[in-house]
Amino acid sequence: MRIRVSDDTTESEAQAIADALATHFQDDVILVVDSGEEVGSASYDGGGGSQQSTEEPVDDDLGPTAREEELIDEIEEILEGGPEKYKEQLPEEGKLFVRDRIDLWFGEDCLFEDGKFAEFDAEDQLPADGLITGAAEFEGRDLHYMANDYTVKRGSMAAKGVEKFLRMQERALKTGRPVLYLMDSSGGRIDQQSGFFANRQGIGKYYYNHSMLSGRVPQICVLYGPCIAGAAYTPVFADFTVMVRDMSAMAIASPRMVEMVTGEKIDLQDLGGPDVHAQYSGSADLVADDEEHARELVAQLIGYLPDNSDEDPPQTSGEAPKFSPEGIDSIVPQEPNKGYDMFDVIDRVVDAGSTLELRPEYGKEIITSFARIDGRPVGIVANQPNHRAGAIFPDAAEKAAEFIWTCDAYNIPLLYLCDTPGFMAGSGVEKEGILEQGKKMIYATSSATVPKQSVVVRKAYGAGIYAMSGPAYDPESVIGLPSGEIAIMGPEAAINAVYARKLSQIDDEEERAQREQELREEYREDIDIHRMASEVVIDEIVPPSSLREELTNRFAFYETVEKDLPDKKHGTIL
Repeated sequence: MRIRVSDDTTESEAQAIADALATHFQDDVILVVDSGEEVGSASYDGGGGSQQSTEEPVDDDLGPTAREEELIDEIEEILEGGPEKYKEQLPEEGKLFVRDRIDLWFGEDCLFEDGKFAEFDAEDQLPADGLITGAAEFEGRDLHYMANDYTVKRGSMAAKGVEKFLRMQERALKTGRPVLYLMDSSGGRIDQQSGFFANRQGIGKYYYNHSMLSGRVPQICVLYGPCIAGAAYTPVFADFTVMVRDMSAMAIASPRMVEMVTGEKIDLQDLGGPDVHAQYSGSADLVADDEEHARELVAQLIGYLPDNSDEDPPQTSGEAPKFSPEGIDSIVPQEPNKGYDMFDVIDRVVDAGSTLELRPEYGKEIITSFARIDGRPVGIVANQPNHRAGAIFPDAAEKAAEFIWTCDAYNIPLLYLCDTPGFMAGSGVEKEGILEQGKKMIYATSSATVPKQSVVVRKAYGAGIYAMSGPAYDPESVIGLPSGEIAIMGPEAAINAVYARKLSQIDDEEERAQREQELREEYREDIDIHRMASEVVIDEIVPPSSLREELTNRFAFYETVEKDLPDKKHGTIL
């Protein structure tokens, strides 16, 4: 048996513990620390003692019985999956057989499987009832997993598979370990619905359990095929959803059902493929090129996440940024309306190669990305001046709110990089719910209890400074760069609002233009970051070349900060 001990256990202590446990349990014992490194071992010698070295088992000429061999044959048959004709179709669709997929993900680190014999006595060929559940080690982390077998009735779900799914979720609540869903399901088996659809322990319980697990342990879903109807809810309930291009799709109903109900003729990719959910619905966090790429993305993603909400995210040794911080001030234009790529700033602040942007095609005006600063995971919420001047549109506000909420659930500190003219105005965004989505972003920022650092990179106009964790939103620090400005609105809008009538009375165009320029300069002096620092609105102005060092020190200093929310059941905003 493998038993974990604390990292500070000495070698002599570990050996003493191993000897004692081997004697007590009459079994071989291996002690490991959280990293998986072995620190002590002992084997039971059969005579009431233990020994440090593991001996080869004695060959007593006793082999498997016929009963055991029959069981092994049964298991091998189950592992073959559904009918061969369906397995032969998988390469045409670019898919792996589910057992090969599990091998790709875990290899020899697949620890065990539950419910392999589900529907063993069924008249149809239903190995494992088309749904595999178990536990595995992935990138050094123990987790629960499930995977649909597309060769068994197209990965559809019925009573026994549903029960296995529910048990896996309930065990995850007990263990506090992440859950990985490898989805490839056509939905529930309509011809068997009486056994699982509306039952108290039926498929509806999936989403109840998803809700209970939400924010407790990370739930990551990878889609490998068409997930329709009930199957489509698992990916959207998960904390993170990865779709595979030219392979996966999810929709509330199939194209055939859509045509029957609405008359619309549409293929599955146009209905619910990766482009639809990456660009329009925002339901896909990441899109993979193929099965191997999906695994790589999840391996990167899980590196930022703790096992559960009681733990801190894993830290690594720090790396220097991709580019020198010395160049930050040259990147940020002084003119408030000139565009630039905020990633050019991020790449000079965070550890090289550590950024993982989520939902990059959705709400492009805001960047939501994981990264590391000196090895410490952070969630970055940054305005993107390259897209619509960094104004906050409804989809961007929704994306930011959900990302902030997720980071806070899993104890990931937040870094806000502010350069925005504020929330977008106009009839179009009002119809799209700019106020509704904007309040969610502000609520998420207000309620987050993780350490927050806010940097005014350039403009911070209107309610944008609120959404970006400005001084009123309990950040640990608000830092300004020398290009920063904080104001109700930008100079052009302010001059038009306050002085339009007086300026219109100046007949000479040259004189009017000169007066406009004077007013503009006076206004910018009033909102300049130096004025804000002088009035202690912000905590500090820092040279841009020292921003990484400043953030490193501040995140380290405040990493143990504790914040309390008012005593209530929950808010009503999200």
